[in-house]
Amino acid sequence: MASAQKQLKADASGDQKVSLRDSNGPKVNFPHNASKTYKKPKQKPPVEPPMPTIAVFYGFLLVNTLAAAFAPIQDCDEVFNYWEPTHYLNRRSGLQTWEYSPDYSIRSWLYIVIHAIMGKFGSLLSSRPTAEFYFIRLALGAICAACETRLFSTICKTFNPRVGIMFGIVIAVSPGMFHASVAYLPSSFSMYKTMLGMSAFMDWRGGLKTAPGMMWFGIGAIVGWPFSGALILPLLAEDLALSSMTGDVSEIIYRLLDGVVRSLLALALQIAIDTFFYHKVTVVPWNLISYNIFSGASRGPAIFGTEPWDFYLRNLTLNFNLWFLLALSVGPVLGLQFLLRGRSTTKLSTIRSMVFAAPFYIWLVVFSTQAHKEERFMYPVYPFLALNAAVALHTILAYVGSADPAKIVGRIPPKLKLYVVSLCVIFAIDVSVARTLGVVSAYRAPLQVYAPLHDEEFAHTEANVCLGKEWYRFPSSYFLPSGMRAKFIKSAFNGLLPGQFNEAKTGFGFFPGTWLIPPGMNDQNIEDPGKHTDIDHCSFLVDSHFPGQLPSTLEPNYIEDTDTWEELKCSRFLDSSKTNILGRILWIPDLEAFARRRKPPLSRASSPDLEKPSSRRASTFKAPEREPGIWAPIDFNRPAAAPYPDWDVHKTKPLPYRPFKYGPYHITMGLRTMQWDEWIELDNRYFEYHEIKKRRIDERGHKCCITAPEAYDGAVELLEELCSYLPQRYPSLFCSTPTGIHNLLTHETFDITTRPLSEDPMRTAGRLIQDDIAIMFEKSDGQYYLLAGSILLAGFWRLEDKFGMPLSEIHTSGNVPGFKQKLEKGMMNFFKRVQPGGPVLRNNYFIQVDDDLAWSHSIGPEDPIKEGDKLMQAEGWASAEKNKAIEHHHFRSERQSLRRLPRSGGVVFTIRTYFEPITNVAEERGVPGRLASAVRSWGEDPARYKGRERYEGVLLEFLDGKHREQVERGVVREDGEEGSYPF
Repeated sequence: MASAQKQLKADASGDQKVSLRDSNGPKVNFPHNASKTYKKPKQKPPVEPPMPTIAVFYGFLLVNTLAAAFAPIQDCDEVFNYWEPTHYLNRRSGLQTWEYSPDYSIRSWLYIVIHAIMGKFGSLLSSRPTAEFYFIRLALGAICAACETRLFSTICKTFNPRVGIMFGIVIAVSPGMFHASVAYLPSSFSMYKTMLGMSAFMDWRGGLKTAPGMMWFGIGAIVGWPFSGALILPLLAEDLALSSMTGDVSEIIYRLLDGVVRSLLALALQIAIDTFFYHKVTVVPWNLISYNIFSGASRGPAIFGTEPWDFYLRNLTLNFNLWFLLALSVGPVLGLQFLLRGRSTTKLSTIRSMVFAAPFYIWLVVFSTQAHKEERFMYPVYPFLALNAAVALHTILAYVGSADPAKIVGRIPPKLKLYVVSLCVIFAIDVSVARTLGVVSAYRAPLQVYAPLHDEEFAHTEANVCLGKEWYRFPSSYFLPSGMRAKFIKSAFNGLLPGQFNEAKTGFGFFPGTWLIPPGMNDQNIEDPGKHTDIDHCSFLVDSHFPGQLPSTLEPNYIEDTDTWEELKCSRFLDSSKTNILGRILWIPDLEAFARRRKPPLSRASSPDLEKPSSRRASTFKAPEREPGIWAPIDFNRPAAAPYPDWDVHKTKPLPYRPFKYGPYHITMGLRTMQWDEWIELDNRYFEYHEIKKRRIDERGHKCCITAPEAYDGAVELLEELCSYLPQRYPSLFCSTPTGIHNLLTHETFDITTRPLSEDPMRTAGRLIQDDIAIMFEKSDGQYYLLAGSILLAGFWRLEDKFGMPLSEIHTSGNVPGFKQKLEKGMMNFFKRVQPGGPVLRNNYFIQVDDDLAWSHSIGPEDPIKEGDKLMQAEGWASAEKNKAIEHHHFRSERQSLRRLPRSGGVVFTIRTYFEPITNVAEERGVPGRLASAVRSWGEDPARYKGRERYEGVLLEFLDGKHREQVERGVVREDGEEGSYPF
């Protein structure tokens, strides 16, 4: 604090004491030894910014205005948690997330009200909703520009004008600031207040400004994002340390209380507003902190996705390039300056400079250690990043600019140094601008594609605008005419989608959607089928098409379905899978010569497309309209399968599916697209499986392989499909014959043309592959029934028990957890819609405490056994021996494929079981820790269904030990998940 004491002495007005006055508090007296005298130096006039403040403001405003007009929305959280509630307040409709349900209430309506008031002024300019949207953005840009200007001016006066100029350049050109400046996010609001708080703590002219600084950081944390309040800690610590030098405890307490009271006034206003909207006393900042930190494994931010530790390093490098590297280097640079020169190159001491550098380092380290990461989490620290970069660059330039011939740098020609420095700065600016242009040109389509809806032809229409896989790019209801509503159709996304704010108007008072409990909400990101709309209720549809993206049952290519939809507008969108890394990062002119010589051509896909239905004719992509139980054969031929590369029945190992994730556990169908080549998987355990199946067919084929008379044609169709597919995919194991198929390993030949067939077609199908097979057929009641099956290796269930049952009863009779609440509706809809051209896959897993692949005898005998007067039969997990030795534990994983047969209309399940000892599985990298987390995350019903209580003690102890071994060896991170599902 040497420089601080020097400043205090310079401000002394006598030889008895030094006075320092807080602009909002009493004078602070620093007593000195009466025997000493101090000479009052000449007062220096305050340093003015190197250019008029108003000019700086206009410069920042110009950049922010461009951002308001052109920046794409980068985060769906901005849309669904902020734009939609604002739309509800001002226009009485909008999408509602679970965060705004009164049951959870972790979002504040005060923050929304502030922006809704801004929007009302915008609506005075035009009746179109987009006018309100862009007016709010422009207002945010102006507020941000004012805060930037305030901090710029303070930096010029307290640090150095050159530091201020460099700070202004970083703020003005960085892509990160371009987006953060107008983002409707609490983290952006906190960023604005961070700049004002920094200015207060930085400027000591007129006394310490602890209270104003605390107020600004407090408002940013309370109204904006609570975690941003942590940025004040180093600055507050410095003020308290300086104040302690006076020995006047009352003065310290006064300033702290002043700052706390100002912040509490903001909190009181927030509680009042939120209590009005939620109809209950609500402290939103505490609710948000509690959910994010104390909610447990099945809740909290990690369930919405995790990123590796270096996510922010990569993201900040993209958004700030050279400036980020300079910001990282400020600590070492200031340290070297202190050691080598012993004095600062700015008006602030090295220690004070380090105080303002500290929040950036602390924030980056703390948030890098969190599993859930978002770009917006860095917004509050952007001003500190820009300041650190400016200080580092200024310090480096002070050294480089030295003309001392005793130093090597002093002997370099000044012009050369100027050229090198200028080139570096210009390069950083150019890269920043190119990055900003690249993002705007590549990802702005969602802001453009809704324009035709406002044409006179559609503007007054009441209709549903539906979103499937494009749901997360929806730019908000502000882009829809007042009579239209955004709806969601089922896609591959299996998390919780937003619902609709209640639009009741009579008898419910003001804004009933804010306090009425919405249906289907939860804080575990569990899918609610009620959020989906049938596509038949959609008048318009937004979809995207990328050349490298294959359609699926859940995400068909609606754009090419011209029989049903007609195109209204198409906008370009970057296809990242077809664009090289340079093209994804920066804007590069689409000049043919440049592209040919410097890079592969950029491929941009049409996305999203806005369409409306023009007819209801059947198509490849949509289930044809028909009466339940009646199937008209479809002319569809499965694409020929390519031979499995280097497949060998003796050498090709089973694929190590490990379909479990770090908790929490979600009950979903978990469907994903299947490539036709991968329909049936065989490996070097083929002969082992074949022999087990053969034995079981001989012993109990009448119980394990059954075909109902009405399903016979479908079973034959399946057998024909296998006889066509297997020789194509596995030519070293099967070959086609004029009448069927020949197995080159077992020397079996099957005739599938002679009638009657020599055996049940499901038996023959079971002999050919390692999978179990089931076929479901629709009846006149619209239910799908199990009418054909070859179930030989099921482990925990018997075909004879389930045969003839409808789909729902099969699951409810087996006590499948969450079926009625979470799976039934989606599963029934899937069976109705699945088409021959849309096969899908899913995986699941179990733990088994014996080594029998075909039937887990630990849960009881497969067939009832009479012992004396007692009838012994399978009772389920309750009869299993508890906590058997780990050597008895086996990992049982199923890979299931589902496809519809085009001729008979049957839906075919293939169920390939992978079975191996847990002791083997736990040797794989990352598996023991991930499996232990997954098992612990099962809810009560899944845990009971999977029998966890019978083995968790031994299993989890073993897995935890193996995980610790891997962590200690450095094989895995403590809690890192690597790879992609199903691993």
